[in-house]
Amino acid sequence: MRIILTRHGETVENKAGICQGQIIQGKLTEEGIEQAKKVALRLKAEKIDAIYSSDLARAADTAREIAKFHPNAPFHLIKELRERDHGSNSGRKKKEISYGILPEDAESDEELVERAQKLIDSIYQKHSRSTVLLIGHGAVNAAIISAITKMDFRDVIHMEKWRNTNVSIFEINEDRSHKMHCLNCTNHLEPKN
Repeated sequence: MRIILTRHGETVENKAGICQGQIIQGKLTEEGIEQAKKVALRLKAEKIDAIYSSDLARAADTAREIAKFHPNAPFHLIKELRERDHGSNSGRKKKEISYGILPEDAESDEELVERAQKLIDSIYQKHSRSTVLLIGHGAVNAAIISAITKMDFRDVIHMEKWRNTNVSIFEINEDRSHKMHCLNCTNHLEPKN
């Protein structure tokens, strides 16, 4: 199975530094809409057999832009691709939050990676010979990458800046000899000369 993983476009809340989590749907900014259109153009030539997106508006709106170029691909909005549940940190300004310490009501790193692994296993069972597009969020995408690569989640999430609409592509094999084709690529956002 080939997985193409991307993140939603920039939101009003991203720009304001607000922790969105699962309770805030997120509204794409004008820049976020442009990013969604650019990633859609980047993925236009890909043979995508199925599209799975978080059901939160910021991801679903990004996914709809991409789906315009793949009208025959089944389109699924699912809660399993939602952002990490940040618990009582949701809706707060990021500068007010200590990111090293999660509140007790937040989804733990282990729970998040377990959710990501279950999702990958479930999608693999349905699409083992297909190309599947996943549209998620910063932390859940890092958990998916952690589950695929077996890298520690904290290492993945702090590896580099995970920009909106970044693209990562993986080949997933039953024997777990997975291959990474690109990671956090944002060439589609760079100005054209």
